Amino acid sequence: MTKSLDRNAWVDLYDRHARDLHRYLALRVDAAIADDLVSEAFLIAWERRDTFDPARASVKAWLFGIGTNLLRQHVRSEGRRLRAWARDHGRRAVADGVDDRTASVVDAKSLVSDLSEALADLRPEERDVLLMVAWAGLSAAEVAEVTETPVATVRTRLFRARARLRARINGQEGDGDA
Repeated sequence: MTKSLDRNAWVDLYDRHARDLHRYLALRVDAAIADDLVSEAFLIAWERRDTFDPARASVKAWLFGIGTNLLRQHVRSEGRRLRAWARDHGRRAVADGVDDRTASVVDAKSLVSDLSEALADLRPEERDVLLMVAWAGLSAAEVAEVTETPVATVRTRLFRARARLRARINGQEGDGDA
């Protein structure tokens, strides 16, 4: 992008990418916070439009990179909050009691609790890669652009994150080196 980017081109850029960026961010944080993060991401993108290099990354990857960095700044304590959420749901599942109708709800809560803890236990870079692929629908190449890491590294992190989650679901917790 250049300084000559006119208002219509910027509106078009926003129309093409804001919804996807918001959807990704809203899966990680509250929708209202995602609104703020998207707005801030586009403000930063506008301020830094002269530094954008289309040879280095696509516009979508560039915007997701800005959004992800803002998200990291906002959610530095994501692991602690996920663990607290998992503990709270575990207590509620026990307090609800178990009958035929609630058994499936308790199982679902338990699985959500386990997955939340498993996500919290992932290394931050593995969690980011997994969630960008699963929630934002980014390809490994796009995640590599966002995180400024080689595609092979992204694929390795994604493989390890999936393996750890799979092991957790199957009850094979071990040392996390699945």
